[in-house]
Amino acid sequence: MVYYKYKEKYLFSMKDEYGYEKTDSIPEECRELYFLTRLKRNNSKKTFAVNHPSDLFIEEESLDMLKLDEKRYDLPEIILKLIDERKIKAVNTAYDDYEASFRMDELKKNKVNILALGDVGSTLLTGLKLLGKNSIKAIGIYDRSGDKIKRWEYEMGQTAFPFEDSLPEVHGIERDELFECDMFVFCASKGVPPIGREDLDVRMVQFEENAKLIREYALMAAESRFKGIFAVVSDPVDLLCQAVLKESKSLLAPEQIKGYGLGVMNARAMYYSKKYDKFASYLQEGRAYGPHGKDLVIANSIYDYDDDLSRELTRYTVEANLEVRKTGFKPYIAPALSSGAISIVYTLEGKYHYSSNYLAGVYMGAKNRNLPSGLDIEKVKMPDKLFERIKNTYDRLKADFNYNYRE
Repeated sequence: MVYYKYKEKYLFSMKDEYGYEKTDSIPEECRELYFLTRLKRNNSKKTFAVNHPSDLFIEEESLDMLKLDEKRYDLPEIILKLIDERKIKAVNTAYDDYEASFRMDELKKNKVNILALGDVGSTLLTGLKLLGKNSIKAIGIYDRSGDKIKRWEYEMGQTAFPFEDSLPEVHGIERDELFECDMFVFCASKGVPPIGREDLDVRMVQFEENAKLIREYALMAAESRFKGIFAVVSDPVDLLCQAVLKESKSLLAPEQIKGYGLGVMNARAMYYSKKYDKFASYLQEGRAYGPHGKDLVIANSIYDYDDDLSRELTRYTVEANLEVRKTGFKPYIAPALSSGAISIVYTLEGKYHYSSNYLAGVYMGAKNRNLPSGLDIEKVKMPDKLFERIKNTYDRLKADFNYNYRE
């Protein structure tokens, strides 16, 4: 292990291959540390939070990073301590401007901009307004309909708790202001199948049209050198995240892009876990992985995994939207709140939530949080049958994007 100093920052690497000033050790009072690694750029994030000693020894990103490695590692106490505190940021030196990542910004109130005020966008906006007291300082809204902007500016401006003025301000913005923010939320959508066409794979019907929509905003983000989070709420979130990364021509880091679709799948699994006692373990021990769609993976428990029960609960969860459509309404409220508003607020507050993030070339949904040290994706002791299901989903997500995406 080699220790370096760069300006006032301390760095370390497992190999002596960097030209920085060397130092004998890391001081005990060190509160942030940067791990230099070199991973394949087209398959790996630019940065991530080191959440386990095994992260220091990977040769490439892989799904194995979802597994908890129980091997003991002989590392200095200061390194182990800072890993436990999530104070080590891994920086991939395969990226040209990696030195710009030698920073850890504290959590703060954020400026959030929302594109499109349809059913999903307006419901998400309402949730962010009500929940964003501690994490959002202002919300900018843009839609191609100027009347929608005015309407929601009026409505949200007149939404407040009594005797205080603590909720984030909502105001209309121009199209060229969309990326003057800390988080951009893409809610635009086309091609949602009408009620009565439940035979269609809704996600894939939407992908072709929504990919065309999102392309122009990915280019805008790249041209503006956007440094915030590009949040994708429109379906299919996982594949659209991949499209954003591709269209940004590597000017957006993979971890800047997050897909918000898994939160509602977790909420639906919770709903059925309360409805049927046999699924009750999910409420405390369960996990959700993968996309907002048919390739979803629900695990009834990560401590006592039952493959049959998990697959049955997965089926209930995947088909929950069809039950809403049978009532004659489109199922957008729970997704806009559980996947959108709640998960976005938790992201900005550095709390665990469900969203899709870049992992080994694919945007994969899992429990994670955004910390000053970077993206922290949970590792669990993974049963073989569960990991096999996740691997199958990973392979299908990669194949779906390569087959369906048209540049």
